[in-house]
Amino acid sequence: MAQKPVPFSELLKDAPKNWGRWGANDELGGLNFLTNKEVLRGIKAVQQGKVFTLGVPVARPQGDPLFPTRSQPMRTMAMDKGFYISGRAQAMPGGLEYADDVIVMYLQGSTQYDALGHVWHGETIYNGYDAKTTIGGLQKCSIQPIAEHGVVGRGVLIDAARYKGKPHLDAGERITLDDLLGAAKKQGVTIEKHDIILIHTGWLKLFYDKGMEGIFPKGQFNEPGLGYSLELVKWFHEMEIPSLGTDTIASEQSAHDESGTTLPLHMALLHYQGVIFNEIDWLTDLAEDCAKDGQYTFLFVGAPLKIVGGAGSPVNPVVIK
Repeated sequence: MAQKPVPFSELLKDAPKNWGRWGANDELGGLNFLTNKEVLRGIKAVQQGKVFTLGVPVARPQGDPLFPTRSQPMRTMAMDKGFYISGRAQAMPGGLEYADDVIVMYLQGSTQYDALGHVWHGETIYNGYDAKTTIGGLQKCSIQPIAEHGVVGRGVLIDAARYKGKPHLDAGERITLDDLLGAAKKQGVTIEKHDIILIHTGWLKLFYDKGMEGIFPKGQFNEPGLGYSLELVKWFHEMEIPSLGTDTIASEQSAHDESGTTLPLHMALLHYQGVIFNEIDWLTDLAEDCAKDGQYTFLFVGAPLKIVGGAGSPVNPVVIK
């Protein structure tokens, strides 16, 4: 690890930006690439009618996968049979009784999308908006514009774990651009412009097999995933990739040893290019099915909640092969 982190302003000085590409009022970033034509291209990828949902269960008694600083969801019953048994509630006319519940959770404490205003460095968020617009709720680049648009297009799965011949990547293991393209070639699939990329690392299954200690041993945040390089971020820019989804908490190799920075792709891709990040996707079943039938492309549909001012939102993405 570098002794002193390189400022992002220096590390990313040559990294491409999409600020202003779609005008001064843009809050969609890469979703501008997902036109009606791209939706139809995604539909053409459907060949079998198989459906996979990528959201993880929420509020399990054993705990859910989430960033170490975030607390677990809390779900409680606001109404159930006990209210009627105790006399605190009466059945409605005709005898109807009901159950109701409440959940308190981090909006990014489950399978989720990041808003474009979720991360920044310096004084500006995506597209040059003042970072002060995040105070008290995101006035610009919240999750709402993304939710209004939806994330729909042709998706492609890159099975990095199988490509490297292991059930899951190791802590801190880097996926390079060569790995990304090599895995695609081995799978017999071509990543095309405007594809929604999903990367299977096996990391999330490790959580369900071994718990939080399996992915954050001794509380250390050291996830595997795509690693920052100028070559990689330029490739994303040239390919006009609208969205990146993974089966990890943060969608990238969390520590970049060469610069000493944390989550540099959040800066280079989300903050600079407007690539929409989709995290904590359950990709194990999809990856196994793709390995069996050889079909790695599909229609991808992501619809986060329309949370006003939200920095992110839970989602249950749907893949149709």
